[in-house]
Amino acid sequence: MSRSVALQIEGLRLSRARQEVLRGVDLVVPAGDVWALMGVSGAGKSTVLRAAVALDAFDAGRIVVDGEVLLPGRLPAESRLRALRRRIGMVFQQHALFPHLTARENVMLAPIHAAGVDPTQAQARADTLLASLGVAHRSEAYPGQLSGGEAQRVAIARALALDPHVLLMDEPTAALDPARRGALADTLRRLAGEGRALLITTHDIEFARTVADRVAVLAEGVVVECGPAREVLESPTHSATRELLRHSLDEPPVA
Repeated sequence: MSRSVALQIEGLRLSRARQEVLRGVDLVVPAGDVWALMGVSGAGKSTVLRAAVALDAFDAGRIVVDGEVLLPGRLPAESRLRALRRRIGMVFQQHALFPHLTARENVMLAPIHAAGVDPTQAQARADTLLASLGVAHRSEAYPGQLSGGEAQRVAIARALALDPHVLLMDEPTAALDPARRGALADTLRRLAGEGRALLITTHDIEFARTVADRVAVLAEGVVVECGPAREVLESPTHSATRELLRHSLDEPPVA
């Protein structure tokens, strides 16, 4: 039985300062899958995520998020993006938590202000999410008081506050030690098991091999190789993938 497509990106093209960053990116991520979008620094991975969550306008192509369609040109007004915001969440590399709000308040923000949820219900949802991610005991802490791993889990809870079907994550292991990377992998597999589609940018070869169902390699603005994670990472067919693997071997291990 085929699974529904949660995120579809077709012919995505995007330029900055007259330089074409994306030259026709195509991705189809089914519900229940974890995809790793990989490539060397500057390949445009984060740009793909920002376009999918309607933070960056794009020049050509189409993005469909759980039935909601984004088209080229200027970004729609925020009032027209509410349906999209309920379908897709994003966890930024630096977490982007509001420093003046507690962990709980960060998670409550979108349900209250974007969806009109009663504050009592929003708090109950926030507490449930924080508990499910193992940071209930940090609900009253401010972002500056959280460790990197704690801040990341709060950011995941915030991204899940509106129960989106699609979750995007930008370089989620960048500041995590090996134990935290393993815990994150378990969390992401659980979220996919609940029927969500996950698209993750990462330089972490071992993490991608562990957590991803499929890997797509981005180079020169297009996807040059895509397939099952272990197949792509252990038997690459494109020179860009081989370069990525060689580059990862030269990087020092995370402390």
